[in-house]
Amino acid sequence: MDILISIFGQGKDLTIVQVIARAVVIFVITLILIRISGRRSFGIKTPLDNIIVILLGAILSRAVVGASPFIPAVVASFILVILHRLLAWIFANSKKLKKIIDGDKILLFENGKFIQENLQKALLNEEEVMTGIRESALSEDLSAFDRIFIESSGQITVIKKQ
Repeated sequence: MDILISIFGQGKDLTIVQVIARAVVIFVITLILIRISGRRSFGIKTPLDNIIVILLGAILSRAVVGASPFIPAVVASFILVILHRLLAWIFANSKKLKKIIDGDKILLFENGKFIQENLQKALLNEEEVMTGIRESALSEDLSAFDRIFIESSGQITVIKKQ
């Protein structure tokens, strides 16, 4: 036990070597947590996925710098990842619950016009949507688009005219 304390330290008074040792261990643990959590946590970016990323970063960083006890922080992270995985499975099997938690896409543009009511609902203005269009469709030509949405992830997506 004394050797572990000398390597990883205890409490907030850590040497640089102890912080580095903790960071290396947390890096490996985080890789394991990401594998358990699944690919969606860093790919889809729904509110559920963003929550797990933010919480894991916050909790595990505290373990690195000694602001929280190491083992409880790691255990809490494992519990959160298992909860994320369970909720992701539930959402994959229940469209209704997914819609309640994550929300739904909002149609922002159709028939050559922006839909002002939906822009307000999404808390966006036309220029912000145009920024998303330039990023996703690499174009500013609205006449080339059939519909434009903001997805539940916040991403602007464009359906081109056929």
